[in-house]
Amino acid sequence: MTRTQTNKALPQSRCSRDFSERTDSTTMSTVTLTLFYAIICCALTENIANVSSPNIIIMLMDDMGWGDLGVLGQPSKETPNLDAMAAQGMLFPNFYTANPLCSPSRAALLTGRLPVRNGFYTTNGHARNAYTPQEMVGGISKDEILIPKMLKKKGYVSKIVGKWHLGHRPQYLPLENGFDEWFGAPDCHFGPYNSSIRPNIPVYNNSEMLGRYYEEFKIDKKTGESDLTQMYLQEGLDFIVRQTEARRPFFLYWAADATHAPVYASKRFLGKSQRGRYGDAVMELDYSVGQILSLLQSHGIANNTFVFFTSDNGAALMSGPGEGGSNGPFLCGKETTFEGGMREPAIAWWPGHIKGGAVNFQLANVMDLFTTSLALAGVDPPDDRALDGLDLTPVLLNRPHALQSRPIFYYRGNELMAVRLAEYKAHYWTWSNSWEEFNSGINFCPGQEVPGVTTHDQKEHTMQPIVFHLGRDPGEKYPISVLTEEYQDVLSRISLVVEQHERTLVPGVPQLNMCDVAVMKI
Repeated sequence: MTRTQTNKALPQSRCSRDFSERTDSTTMSTVTLTLFYAIICCALTENIANVSSPNIIIMLMDDMGWGDLGVLGQPSKETPNLDAMAAQGMLFPNFYTANPLCSPSRAALLTGRLPVRNGFYTTNGHARNAYTPQEMVGGISKDEILIPKMLKKKGYVSKIVGKWHLGHRPQYLPLENGFDEWFGAPDCHFGPYNSSIRPNIPVYNNSEMLGRYYEEFKIDKKTGESDLTQMYLQEGLDFIVRQTEARRPFFLYWAADATHAPVYASKRFLGKSQRGRYGDAVMELDYSVGQILSLLQSHGIANNTFVFFTSDNGAALMSGPGEGGSNGPFLCGKETTFEGGMREPAIAWWPGHIKGGAVNFQLANVMDLFTTSLALAGVDPPDDRALDGLDLTPVLLNRPHALQSRPIFYYRGNELMAVRLAEYKAHYWTWSNSWEEFNSGINFCPGQEVPGVTTHDQKEHTMQPIVFHLGRDPGEKYPISVLTEEYQDVLSRISLVVEQHERTLVPGVPQLNMCDVAVMKI
């Protein structure tokens, strides 16, 4: 990564660009920064007193936006179970993903590391989004350690239900990366394809391929009907019951993808939402969350099960309005490093431990779930690598000296585009999508064009970053004047953070540079 790269748009290939997924103010001293980053690198954790290996459930939605939940202001109020989950738990309005696209964000969650560290990015183009289509050769590096592998040290049984998206070749699949069970698919439910040219995406039960999307696993793109969410729900419920009866601690990674275009819902939910088919999918996912939480309560394990709900990236506004969600007051959406692309709905739930009805404005991100999960299980984090996730248990349990000051890094591909510190966000690069895409009708920021901000060329601002106060201006519409004392003070503090980050960053070997149709699962 360099601060002197050209802003000229580079040619893009299917592998290096996500074509198919469109559808406070106290001055921080150098000493404080040094101590702060020591905390990040070492990922110090607290012991969780009086809790024996709590079960852990992470619910990761697909392309669901910050503004899709009633508790966060969705006018339709069609998420009663998630709203109740927030009322019984803790809401995080300042929760972020690590990348505005699915594969890198999922890799970050499971490794606790930025995609630029764990290799889930491309160098085929500057600031290019990349993911794992069927022809992608690479996948999650064998050098990375995922949550389920770490939890095995305490006897956890782990299962992923739904979308994997960290590589589809055998060596990259979930059972090769610490999971004990898997029901789902290696990729998203794109299709249907002409099998003589490109096969439909396979669906697995552990290592056995059961069939394919649009074939054995039906998705009617015309009506939007599919029973996949119900299948995913049942798989999750069955896993919880089996592990509870066996008295084994468990980790369930429930990654349903119904809100990713083409969106789908089962017949029971189709046509029920005021928001159209996308809303139908949200309603079914909300129902599923309610069923899982109810099962935990009925089996008497709610007080020993930590549950976290969030999304992989912002709503896909380019798929709207019928198949895209809402990012609330925030600018743009999926694939961008504006707030709408990376700020996510987030709820923590743990009866008896997390005080109900809490709203915590701690800056947090999806990589924190790695370190927090290990802390909850009483597992020391790996000490042979830099971790970007922090242990949120002091915040969750309302302990004294809970984390307060930490930055949020907004990456797009190999480039650090922006940094948030407290209420301030500085953009070092801006880019929505290319003029070519925009002129063809693909718009990442429909109805939200901000001159000089939502640029269609890659614009570098490293010499004079564009700064916003997200408390006063969550929509990133009114940059702070560079002539003000406020701007100079903020920039001096954020600059220290950026300098420290770039000085210590060791990028991982990029895993998403090469595609070959020969590796597609025929």
